[in-house]
Amino acid sequence: MKNLSLQKSEKSSPQKENERIASRQAHSPKKVSWQKPSYDPAISCFLEEIYAECNRSERLELDPLAIVRRYEKPEDMEVAGLLCSTLAFGSVELIMQACEKALKPLGEHPAKALREMRRNEIEHAWAFFQYRFCFPKDMIALMSAIHEALDSYGSLEALFLKCDTLSWQNTGKDPGDSAANEQKTHKGKTEPDWQENILAASSTFVLKLHELALKAQPEGLRKNLLPDPCKGSAAKRLFLFLRWMIRHDEIDPGCWNSISPARLIVPMDTHMIRTCTERLRFLPRRKSAGTMASLRDALIVTEAFRLYAPEDPVKYDFALTRPGIDPRPGDERFSCL
Repeated sequence: MKNLSLQKSEKSSPQKENERIASRQAHSPKKVSWQKPSYDPAISCFLEEIYAECNRSERLELDPLAIVRRYEKPEDMEVAGLLCSTLAFGSVELIMQACEKALKPLGEHPAKALREMRRNEIEHAWAFFQYRFCFPKDMIALMSAIHEALDSYGSLEALFLKCDTLSWQNTGKDPGDSAANEQKTHKGKTEPDWQENILAASSTFVLKLHELALKAQPEGLRKNLLPDPCKGSAAKRLFLFLRWMIRHDEIDPGCWNSISPARLIVPMDTHMIRTCTERLRFLPRRKSAGTMASLRDALIVTEAFRLYAPEDPVKYDFALTRPGIDPRPGDERFSCL
């Protein structure tokens, strides 16, 4: 009888353990899993409210775009824009100082001044420039690449359009074809063509600038200063530059007229990551607060914003980052700090 009792006890112990586990699960708080964003009228209202409140020229005071907007000619804006966006890392105050210092040798007309510079003059102009990991050789390589682009293509816009044309040719489609914006299946996922092609054009643009930089500097341009988005980088500074050049409203000058803002990708800085994770829930919560954004994150967020502004998915970028970068009284109500 004793042995039989022990056998019953042994048989029942796993069952009791399962019951205890089930009980703990029933009383523990349920984890809310992240789901792919879908249209939410409340988010739509929030986005329009923060855009109306924060997408104003007076909020440009602490943004390198304020420096770019001093220039009137598109050719000057694009040169200043690429320079300032490339240096847009670190605290905003230091970014502004670095941009001012970098542009000083170019005077009031950066494009004209850079075109007329000889190689030794470029080397002399930025021989002592340094901002964090951007050293003189990096700045000389960047300015030499822009100089070569202006000399060979006439403008940075012309170079980008050339890269865009090449990317369309690789897909076998005409960029003017309305069907080019239809969705297709790629690796088991449905993705819009505009997304792939702006990436391809952006990647080719970056690679071309690196190629031109090699002519001036044996080591070329530092890879992480102007990263290739097709290698997985969120390429925040490159997509920021494209936002400035392609969009047009009270904030963005939009001096390039040949590319649709519908093709833009959201620049993912720390403020946008936090807002898209905690406030908008466009992204799942990150395992570590310091985790860098990836290209995949940027594409997910861009697709989410397309639910609210399909023709202009980067529309809310500036407004959403203002409360974190340059907080003003009342911004706390947006919960984007």
